[in-house]
Amino acid sequence: MQTQASVYQIPLEDLVEQILFSRKITRVEESRLVSALSQNALAEEQRALIHRVLYGLRHDLLQVVD
Repeated sequence: MQTQASVYQIPLEDLVEQILFSRKITRVEESRLVSALSQNALAEEQRALIHRVLYGLRHDLLQVVD
């Protein structure tokens, strides 16, 4: 399991890939993605990746783990 500090060191694209591959997400990872989404500095591609993860959460396609 990753620590909170290591989650913030992983590039966004790699984090999303890891989440979608494993179909698991931690609350820390979810928080990072929601926080990143609120920033206007994201590229449209990055915003789309985050929306894919949030879609997976809303539709129970991802398992939330501690």
